[in-house]
Amino acid sequence: MMRKSIFSVSYATVALVMSGVVCSAALAPAAHAWGNEGHRLVNKLAASALPVDVPEFLRTHAAIDEIEYLGPEPDRWRSQAEPELAAAQAPDHFIDLELADALGPLPHRRYEFLAEVYAAHQDPAKIGLQPWQTDEVWERLKAAMRQYRELKAAGKDTAPVEQAIIFYAAWMGHYVGDGSQPLHVTVKYNGWVGPNPNGYTTEHGIHSQFESQFVSQNIHEADVMPKMTPVKAIDGDMFDAYVAYLRHTATYVEKVYQLEKAGGFVGAGTAESRAFTAERLAAGASMLRDMIYTAWIDSAQPVPDPYVGK
Repeated sequence: MMRKSIFSVSYATVALVMSGVVCSAALAPAAHAWGNEGHRLVNKLAASALPVDVPEFLRTHAAIDEIEYLGPEPDRWRSQAEPELAAAQAPDHFIDLELADALGPLPHRRYEFLAEVYAAHQDPAKIGLQPWQTDEVWERLKAAMRQYRELKAAGKDTAPVEQAIIFYAAWMGHYVGDGSQPLHVTVKYNGWVGPNPNGYTTEHGIHSQFESQFVSQNIHEADVMPKMTPVKAIDGDMFDAYVAYLRHTATYVEKVYQLEKAGGFVGAGTAESRAFTAERLAAGASMLRDMIYTAWIDSAQPVPDPYVGK
């Protein structure tokens, strides 16, 4: 009964929010956070800043180059030449937190969230699955690192698992980069939605203008690297930590619109818009570096016995 009443209230809330985004919702799959240049930059800076206690193979120039190259990889899967793939993985790049939160606390497991979405008669492709995709790839990375430890300890060949680790780290980097872009965590992803007393743009151009054209023309490695935070291992549950990261990103949604209104993403923009964009890219690179580092640390932990307590 409690779950049913939550869904009934949530459905009304979701329906109210959805009524304001019908015109723009169809555009969500076309959004490519940060574009090619931004994603490469996030991945390169994260890989270049890994601490020395991470295995050396992951810090070589060859590994960094591959992680950088693979930064935009999930956007390469969004071509209509592969329509089933494009449709299936488009929701992995974003989450409209307003719609997700209307359903209640975010569960840790993807299929529990999908069950809640369907019970509320909503479409998960319109809400997004970003935190689940990122957390699941992080767990793949951690599992591969655990296998690396086991093979290394047994004196066996680690080259194949090293390649898997590099791929998982790079693949995850794309979504972590997406998560640092404020327009990837809101229903206002490509034009202001709802009451608009400040007169923010409602045109469907702000998304690509901010993350692609402006970044490629103005933001460079030297702008972003000094804004990265010191390396740290992430404490506690990774899913919770990653959702907190997304919620922090969401606090900057209106800032993007304020900067756009002031002409901050036209041409060279302004000092404020360039600094803001560099900081957001640095946030993505810092989070990615820390998630890779934490996967390495956590991979040393013993695997829980599934039969304990049963």
